[in-house]
Amino acid sequence: MPKQKIKKEMIIDAAFDIVRNEGLEALLVKNIAAKLNCSVQPIYSYCANMDGVKRDLIERTAKFIREFIAARIDKEDYFRSTGRSYLKFAKDEPNLFKLYFLREQPDVCSLSDIYHRESSPQIREFIADSLGLSMEKAKALHLHMIIYTMGISSMATSSNIDVEEEDVLKQLDMAYDAFLSQLKGDTNE
Repeated sequence: MPKQKIKKEMIIDAAFDIVRNEGLEALLVKNIAAKLNCSVQPIYSYCANMDGVKRDLIERTAKFIREFIAARIDKEDYFRSTGRSYLKFAKDEPNLFKLYFLREQPDVCSLSDIYHRESSPQIREFIADSLGLSMEKAKALHLHMIIYTMGISSMATSSNIDVEEEDVLKQLDMAYDAFLSQLKGDTNE
């Protein structure tokens, strides 16, 4: 049997490009094969079905998101710039945003699940230290901002909203200031 020239990484890269440019609905074996200029056979030899391709594609997209966000973080305003970076990602890469954040996630059943998936103890600690909040209030602030940022980002990618980026960033800043003010004024832990 001759050695195949098509590698799994090539398939995932082609799938990534297709989804990024055309959306998840264009992710078909025939489109991947056309992009790689091959038959569908090499694709099926690596992936028994599209579920495997989608799993690998989601991992590839997660890596891309981490790199995208990291490149836009302002070290002087880490927390706020992270939210702004996610919003920029949604605006610049709507198809990848939809693939990753708007996909069905059967293992996410609560806000707590969302928080644990999108955060880490180190982030909560950083927020608490940098803003002078308890760990619980830092978690609450972060969860509020995750919900708000993902909500506004979802609206931006799944509707025809034509709002200036500056206006959306103002809304994000206002939400941050309101949530932070409420938590700092709340004496109940």
